[in-house]
Amino acid sequence: MEILGTTLRICVDDLEAAVAFYEGLTGTPAQRFERGGVSVAAIGCFLLMSGPASELEVLRKVGATIAVKDVDEANAALTRAGARIVAGPVPTPAGRNLIALHPDGSVFEYVDRKVTV
Repeated sequence: MEILGTTLRICVDDLEAAVAFYEGLTGTPAQRFERGGVSVAAIGCFLLMSGPASELEVLRKVGATIAVKDVDEANAALTRAGARIVAGPVPTPAGRNLIALHPDGSVFEYVDRKVTV
């Protein structure tokens, strides 16, 4: 499995204040979208999320988002290595993702940019 990069997931109360800070820090404009009642802003390697407490509680359990070349390949490699796939693979606005529980208890999201229509 080829890992292309990692995105740090940050749940925030005030998305607008956080966006201003991280745009200033990185010099990169936010890319925004909504998913499941959660407002999301991607800025450089940071993924800011704000929304209902019940949704954020679930999102906080995922340690990071890991970009991979192919989610299907990641699925196979993770399963061979002993991880348990707890969600996905599923299509998202930016590609496909899955959520994996590693044997040590860590939870990570794996994503690719293969948009399916």
